Amino acid sequence: MTDQELIPGTWEIDPTHSMLSFSVRHMMVSRVRGRFEKFDATLTVPEDPTKAAVRATIDADSINTDSQQRDDHLRSADFFEAATHPQWTFESTGIRQSGEDFVLTGDLTIKGNTQPVELTLEFNGVTKDPWGMTRCGFHAETEISRSAFGVDIEMPMETGGVVVGDRIKIDIDAEFTHQSA
Repeated sequence: MTDQELIPGTWEIDPTHSMLSFSVRHMMVSRVRGRFEKFDATLTVPEDPTKAAVRATIDADSINTDSQQRDDHLRSADFFEAATHPQWTFESTGIRQSGEDFVLTGDLTIKGNTQPVELTLEFNGVTKDPWGMTRCGFHAETEISRSAFGVDIEMPMETGGVVVGDRIKIDIDAEFTHQSA
């Protein structure tokens, strides 16, 4: 981590150096992991960086769990209804310090259902790259209930439990570049 602080202004996500991934319980005994290939985010930093704001969009159709059959099912009306709800959004509502890290609060919208979420946010610092661009990085984590967002398919198992768990762990590694005026 560097000692530099965030420069006020607009920061755009570098999708090549960022990842939005998730994991969910499967058959009550393991986890399925996946990621979204297409997303965008803008970080707006005022003079007081604790008042920064984030706006992000996620292309629901870009899910990738390394199984085409599963991905097609997730895009279907059983899960995401990606044809009807192609884009999800996150809009921050605040940020507060929590020890050495931060908590980013915001509204997440999936399938037209908006719920408040809290992300544990680790600031990884600011640096200049070899081409003179200023970059910053963050790691964020949260857990959401898929059913709270209308992804409420129930697939009970004969032996108890469900095929797909309700709790989704989300992991974000985000690298942003400062947009010079």
